[in-house]
Amino acid sequence: MANIKSAKKRILVNETKAARNKAIKSKVKTAVKKVEAAVAEKNVDAAKEALKVAIVEATKAQSKGVYHKNTVARKVSRLTKAVNGIAE
Repeated sequence: MANIKSAKKRILVNETKAARNKAIKSKVKTAVKKVEAAVAEKNVDAAKEALKVAIVEATKAQSKGVYHKNTVARKVSRLTKAVNGIAE
């Protein structure tokens, strides 16, 4: 355990940030799973709606610094490709 006051503060701040990041990542993962589930069922309308939500969640996570921009771009690209694959 830290003895210095500033180090104790950093521990508290880091715990808060970790909890926030975990919640944001969880939201993104849930949105992605919904898209993948709709694609697996070949439900085009549900997949397109879920894709819109997933893109918004992933972009928010990127803007908050939880995910790198290339990671978000890759996730969005793969999901879009999957949805377009069943839409044809």
